[in-house]
Amino acid sequence: MGCGLRKSEVQQKKCDRVSLSVPAATAIRAALLIQRWYRQYVARLEIRRRCTWNIFQSIEYAGQQDQIKLYSFFGFLMDHFTPASSERNLISHIFRENEICRDVEWERYFCYKSIDVPDSYTGPHLTFPMTFCGVSKLVEAFKHKQQLHARYVLQILGETWRLLRILPNISHLSSCHTKEITICGDLHGQLEDLLLIFYKNGLPSTEKPYVFNGDFVDRGKNSLEILLILFGFLLVYPNDVHLNRGNHEDHIVNLRYGFTKEVLGKYRVHGKKILKLLQKIFSWLPLATVIDHKVLIAHGGISDTTDLNVIARVDRHKYASTLRPPKMTKLAVNGSNSQTTNRRNGDAGVPVDFRRRVRSLTHHSSTPPQGLPRRSLHNLHTSHQHMNWSVDDELKKRRRLAGFDQSYGERKKPDSDSDPECEEGTETYEHEWEQMVDLLWSDPMPQNGCIPNEVRGGGCYWGPDVTEEVLGRHNLQLLIRSHECKQDGYEFCHNRRVLTIFSASNYYEVGSNRGAYIRMGADLVPHFVQYQASRTCRELTLRQSVGWTERSALQALRRQLFVHKSDLISAFREFDPNNTGIISPSHWASATESVLKLGLPWRVLRPQLVSSTKNGMVDYQEWMKELSITEPKLEISDTSLLETMYKNHSNLETIFRIIDTDHSGLISYEEFRQTWKLLSSHLKTEISDDVIANLAQSIDFNKDGSIDINEFMEAFRLVDLSAHS
Repeated sequence: MGCGLRKSEVQQKKCDRVSLSVPAATAIRAALLIQRWYRQYVARLEIRRRCTWNIFQSIEYAGQQDQIKLYSFFGFLMDHFTPASSERNLISHIFRENEICRDVEWERYFCYKSIDVPDSYTGPHLTFPMTFCGVSKLVEAFKHKQQLHARYVLQILGETWRLLRILPNISHLSSCHTKEITICGDLHGQLEDLLLIFYKNGLPSTEKPYVFNGDFVDRGKNSLEILLILFGFLLVYPNDVHLNRGNHEDHIVNLRYGFTKEVLGKYRVHGKKILKLLQKIFSWLPLATVIDHKVLIAHGGISDTTDLNVIARVDRHKYASTLRPPKMTKLAVNGSNSQTTNRRNGDAGVPVDFRRRVRSLTHHSSTPPQGLPRRSLHNLHTSHQHMNWSVDDELKKRRRLAGFDQSYGERKKPDSDSDPECEEGTETYEHEWEQMVDLLWSDPMPQNGCIPNEVRGGGCYWGPDVTEEVLGRHNLQLLIRSHECKQDGYEFCHNRRVLTIFSASNYYEVGSNRGAYIRMGADLVPHFVQYQASRTCRELTLRQSVGWTERSALQALRRQLFVHKSDLISAFREFDPNNTGIISPSHWASATESVLKLGLPWRVLRPQLVSSTKNGMVDYQEWMKELSITEPKLEISDTSLLETMYKNHSNLETIFRIIDTDHSGLISYEEFRQTWKLLSSHLKTEISDDVIANLAQSIDFNKDGSIDINEFMEAFRLVDLSAHS
């Protein structure tokens, strides 16, 4: 009786509860296994992504070192050859030492009134003074890939030059509760990133002030359009748009990284004038911006000698290029430079294990590498004191290698009766120049101290202690800088007192990095907005994105390996005395690093680069044959000449564009010979006139006695066949 349950029913319910709990435990274990697998999967992808990043960055910085090394050689010619010497005349115009124009002459040069706008022109028509409506039309026109007429380009540049001349070296602005300040990093000619920033954040205005922190140009295809948009908004809102100079706002850097070529390609008639005016404008760009006397914004960074009071007084327009120091006198060399060298070498023992193991352009070793010893920009002028040969012997050797007449000018001798006041002024210029180089070229490092920048070759690495000292000395709380590509578009370091912001997304390859910009209100707390300008990248999964960029990085690395083929084989043979063609993976990694000096994890990369292995050993002879690189189809029997071209492709193009003084894109046989003689002198290799003549004839495709620079460089561009497989 009653409503109680029978014993059998109770047991059945217990069994039901047990049967339900077993699947739940299994599910939890399965979830934990999946979670563990996914974390390992993401970790492996992150390792691949970081390795890919190191490849891109190492190759990029190696190119910057080559560039500075080349201009070190040019500076050597300028300092030690007489003005009458033929080789000095070839390059003197890029340093503009013989060009002194008064403002009245520049006003005439800026004149656009003789340039008519034809009725057939379909682009935007601008009126001056510039208005918000006019700049908005310009933005829309560039969004639809229209080109602005040269008359309007020159008008914008002329107005910009006049405005920049009255701006201070350090811009000061104040925040408020009603509006945020937007801070953007490197754009590098990527117009789609700038347009996306404007779409997400709004156009510059009195209610939406902007700071653009340098490196507007080079690498990307739309550097000029970015400049014209930024200059347009600067003219409309001079108190709310602030432009800082970057290390790429430099006409010499532009020769190598694409901006010069871009301008000449878009404006064939007036391109030379546009470039000349931009050179003047770049030299007048402000050097830094300070918000509320608390936040410093500069392109590169600082050093242990950074003094904002000195920077505020610098005649910035005198430094059209920061790659060349002012002329030195004996006092300046023995005085301020020795102090600079001492303070930079004083922390040379600081470990920088995470950096590439390359020679510093500052430090000297008893065993210098091939070519000129690598040096820092800061000590360019004293570096030749440390060579194992005398300057006069060096001059004779270089003249012989370059094929120049030995009777031409002898080494310039300093004036023994030099004016002490002049020497003191030169010392001041030297100190100013160092301040500018540090501001535009330096990078932070995790360790304390301040050491020469061994990767870029200019500026320094500074540590957290330097950040604390410099910010404390100027009563600042935060340094915002750019200059380095970051995977997430931004990165804090030095106890969150240094912030790097980079606004060019997909900088190395589609999916390689996000872009970002900063919004900062009255509380001076940075808020970040990240983005990817490429729709293709936004549609990729994490695995697809990593795979895409990894393949691109490996292609770039294979090209580097190919162009150093002879050096690599020699290095491998040192570990293969019996000439078996086989070496161990560790020897392969050591030999590869000794040649390329990229500081990469070669043993980790080996399975992706080398498929020719026998019992765990590397068959390097077979591997060299497997590098899927196409070579030019021209009949050139001199393989050493080909390899020289591969290795120095960018340097060769730079010298071509220097010698092409009229910017026509064409050079004569004689100019072609002079280019190769300069390069061979720089590399300390001998190339005969017959070899150069044969090469010139083989690439003069239409046999008109002149060589198209672009066609020549494209004919010798290496292509990785694996990219098309």
